[in-house]
Amino acid sequence: MKGLLLLAALASPAAAQERAPFTVAETGRGYAHLDDAVTAIRDGTATILIAPGTYHDCTVQTGGRITYKAVQPGTAIFEGETCEGKAAFVLRGRGSVVDGIVFRGMRVSDGNGAGIRIEMGDLTVSNSMFLDSQEGILGGGHETVRSITIDRSTFAGLGQCDETVDCSHSIYLGLNGQVTITNSRFERGTGGHYVKLRAPRVTITGNSFDDSKGRKTNYMIDLSEGGTGLIARNTFVQGKGKENYSGLIVVAAEGRTYSAVGLRVEDNVATMAPGAPGNPAFVADLSGSEIVLANNRLGPGIRAFERR
Repeated sequence: MKGLLLLAALASPAAAQERAPFTVAETGRGYAHLDDAVTAIRDGTATILIAPGTYHDCTVQTGGRITYKAVQPGTAIFEGETCEGKAAFVLRGRGSVVDGIVFRGMRVSDGNGAGIRIEMGDLTVSNSMFLDSQEGILGGGHETVRSITIDRSTFAGLGQCDETVDCSHSIYLGLNGQVTITNSRFERGTGGHYVKLRAPRVTITGNSFDDSKGRKTNYMIDLSEGGTGLIARNTFVQGKGKENYSGLIVVAAEGRTYSAVGLRVEDNVATMAPGAPGNPAFVADLSGSEIVLANNRLGPGIRAFERR
């Protein structure tokens, strides 16, 4: 009996580690809190596997290249908890990947409560959901943020313009590099723009922008300071609960920092939901550049282009 008790005592730390929700794949070590796993990686390269569950937890990544991966996509849910009054994941390492994770209910006093705040390093997000928060993904600005890629993800119930002086948006990114958003869904916005970018190069393809249940929303895509690239094969539904209904895609509304020469907007479909107001422009341009529009299918009540 004494030998059995000794074996049980020796086995218990390993058993507890196996039950820990955050496991560094390369070492097999488990952690009770995400930030403990992130801290253990230091400036290395590693993957943190996240078990199914709802977590009131957050992390600040200050180094390394880390992949945050749900063991089962859609079952690792981060709810309500932010670090530094910013986001569930505050990322300023050398690079980050977020795969299969759900973020919901993020709210902070400055109106920018987000699932992800990207502050340093490149970022790739896939198979993830951002729900019912002030913001989905926010950040950029630092010279190390050169590429942000978002694929097969959902953004719903995001944005605000009435909690603080400045609006928040489903996605709001600023960087001197490339933003790529593909195969993702935007819906049920609660203020601001669905996608607001300050970047010289963009690729926005194969997405769905469904504003039919939005309220107090503005543009579907706002290239605030210009930018070139491709906006193609997206579907847009303009809703009736608009705060600003004058355009679906607006270029250089706040400045001409980046050239819009060669921007292509093609093969998109846009319609108006019942009761949607006004006579919006599908593309409204303030850059003065030559923008290529081709093969866009626009429903009644939508003008193809407006120069402002």
